[in-house]
Amino acid sequence: MAKIKIENVVASTSLGGKLDLQAIALAIDGAEYEPKQFPGLIYRLKEPKTATLLFSSGKVVCTGGKSLEDVRLAIETVGKQIEAAGIQIKKHPDIEVQNIVATSNLGMKINLNAIAISLGLEKVEYEPEQFPGLVYRLDEPKVVVLLFSSGKLVCTGARKPSDVEQAVEKITQEFKAAGLLR
Repeated sequence: MAKIKIENVVASTSLGGKLDLQAIALAIDGAEYEPKQFPGLIYRLKEPKTATLLFSSGKVVCTGGKSLEDVRLAIETVGKQIEAAGIQIKKHPDIEVQNIVATSNLGMKINLNAIAISLGLEKVEYEPEQFPGLVYRLDEPKVVVLLFSSGKLVCTGARKPSDVEQAVEKITQEFKAAGLLR
């Protein structure tokens, strides 16, 4: 099985009711809030290295984590800082993963032209003049994989790490069955 590296986990949650972003921006050191440029407050953590976006509706989006645990820790840290500023929020909010981006390597060069022909045009986009990678849309798991001739790939749209593992395994098996991988 090819080694898979999670590059980014994007997750969302809700801290309950409305949030006073101006009050939070004043209370939390390092918070960025420029409502004329972006409607949310941006708070970046160095550890885990994440960016958390808070919106006045109470919705929160966390990005940049390398694992679900990073995302949980970031949201928990931001929540504690908001509470320390005297602002009431929902304790232990449900966190929903929206997207996982991961990379892997098939370990050998691959012929994207042969793959495009073998997989068929329904699930594949390959225009080498526009983009050097082949875009492969899988139905199960429902992810998009960018394949490069170097054998490297990027998987996006996964909701859990096992989706990425399943996609890489499926691609490897399909390519071997078609004689495209040794």
